[in-house]
Amino acid sequence: MQSPAVSVVVPAYNAAWCVRKAIDSVLAQSFRDFELLAVDDGSTDDTFAVLSSYGRSVRVIRQSNRGLSSARNAGIRESRGRFVAFLDADDWWMPTKLQRQVDLLQSRPEIGFVSTTARVEGSDGRLLNMWSCTPCSGPFLPRLFGANGDVAGSGSAVMARRELLDRVGGFDESLRSLEDVDMWMRLAAVTGYACIDEPLVVILKRPDSMSRNLEVMKKASVQVMKKNRHLLPAGMQGAYWRKCMAGVHADFAKWRYREGQRLAALREVVTLLALSPIGQGRLGAGLLRDIALSRRI
Repeated sequence: MQSPAVSVVVPAYNAAWCVRKAIDSVLAQSFRDFELLAVDDGSTDDTFAVLSSYGRSVRVIRQSNRGLSSARNAGIRESRGRFVAFLDADDWWMPTKLQRQVDLLQSRPEIGFVSTTARVEGSDGRLLNMWSCTPCSGPFLPRLFGANGDVAGSGSAVMARRELLDRVGGFDESLRSLEDVDMWMRLAAVTGYACIDEPLVVILKRPDSMSRNLEVMKKASVQVMKKNRHLLPAGMQGAYWRKCMAGVHADFAKWRYREGQRLAALREVVTLLALSPIGQGRLGAGLLRDIALSRRI
């Protein structure tokens, strides 16, 4: 059997309520040379039944519940395409998404992974924000350390060359969050990145989304920044890395403050200032002032 150009990997856990929309958006793509692999990660609802209802259009992989990274890795292992595209079960694509990304990767061999601008919507369909491409000149990896969210759309927007995914290893199954950022850092260390500035992905933001669990995100953020520090050029592993790490603590200071955790927010600022008193000193001083004066951050 001839291998497809693209393997689409959809991890799904208790996703019977939403996965049909994701699957339908893949099957509606204008680009047709793809295989669709859905990984049922030990669901206890009707996810397997929904996926099985598509017959031969969807190759269903079942495993015991081992988490998002494990499910994505299972899909990668079974994939046969030159490119692999990821889509979370509660998100969906616009019809030209695959075509636009395949065209870019085929025309630019120096690019190893590509994403697109994404619409972020609430459960009611209301537009919350646009996760847009950010201009970037020069190597992308240092920028990604400074702004972890700079791969627009992230886990539901990225298409990567399969050979590079094999080269850098799978998603880190020890991480409970930011496993996508960890992967993009490792890819950015060996290849180029591009972003298509068109809203070709829709991301659903729910109140119980993992991104709202601050403790899980904080632990994963620090872990990802530390484990990948060695990927930076030697001259950026000192003051630059500390400045980037301080920026992570600044973000968590803001989020904790908005959640009413004033003391925890102050501790984040103190850590920020200890890490990078020169590079992020002005930012830290501003946060201290705003927290002390109960200003909106």
